[in-house]
Order: sequence, then structure tokens, then C-alpha cells
Amino acid sequence: MVKSLLLLFLLVPVAFAQSDESIEKICKELNLVPASKAIVQWKRVFSSDKRMKRYRIDQLSPEVKKSLETYLIEHAADSSQPMVPGL
Repeated sequence: MVKSLLLLFLLVPVAFAQSDESIEKICKELNLVPASKAIVQWKRVFSSDKRMKRYRIDQLSPEVKKSLETYLIEHAADSSQPMVPGL
């Protein structure tokens, strides 16, 4: 029951997420820090169902997954615009 409520809590606001602000909120809910990994590492996460499940990304819709992947790669540690906590 708790898992169902958590899943519903994550998916309802995520269903229409398109802006960076919405993606940032998703990252916060899933405890994902874009600068915690390099671009190659984020690509590896999204290329594996097992890795996506580890980060609970598998629960998101395909559109949101793609937006999240783009955001995480654009703000990865080795990107031109790394997103680090506190900045």
C-alpha cells in the first residue's frame, strides 16, 4: 500500500513534467544529483533496466525518462554546466 502511494505521488506530478524546474523536482524526489556522475555514467544508467530500477527511474513514463536523461547529462560533472548542490 505504501509503495502504491509513493508511486502515485511520484507519477502524478511527473506525468506532465517538461520544464527544468519540474525535472529538478523529480531529481530531488529520487535523490539524483546530476553532478554526481559523468556523462558516460548517466548514459550507462539509462541504458540498463537494472540500473534504472536501482534509481527508481523505471517508474517514470518514457517521455519523462527522456527529459530526465537529457537534464542529467546536460548537468553532469563533466558537462559545460555542472549542477552541484548548493549552487
